[in-house]
Amino acid sequence: MPTYLCTSTTGRLTSEQKSKIAGEITKIHSEVTGAPAFFAQVIFSEVKAGDWFIGGAQLTHDHIFISGHIRAGRAVVDKTRMIKLMSEGVAQAADVKNGRAVWLYLNELPPRQMIEFGQVLPEPGDEPAWTAALPEQDRAFMQSLPVAT
Repeated sequence: MPTYLCTSTTGRLTSEQKSKIAGEITKIHSEVTGAPAFFAQVIFSEVKAGDWFIGGAQLTHDHIFISGHIRAGRAVVDKTRMIKLMSEGVAQAADVKNGRAVWLYLNELPPRQMIEFGQVLPEPGDEPAWTAALPEQDRAFMQSLPVAT
């Protein structure tokens, strides 16, 4: 359900750092929203030096950008807490020298405009009923997805 796209310059993040970042984002999203951890996706992409610009000039400093797509309907206080915790967790996992290097945006999408596992997504808080209504094979597959601990 939630999808977080993490962008950094090529070679900036090691495989271990990416695993830590994905784990932090997943854990925090699940803890703050109450949604099962296996719903969270974290996708990494790398941009070659010289292909990233801020203010019309080439990026010359340490920078990690995260865009999170989540279902609309969460309280502002929860979203604020979530992005602050994620920013701190990503900074620590990526060993950034300055917290200003992590930019994190949350984008809300109406649940009824999203499909996963072949089903239109539920409103926040309705995940148990939605999961129970899935065809058995889809539910078993979804619940078998590995979750980092």
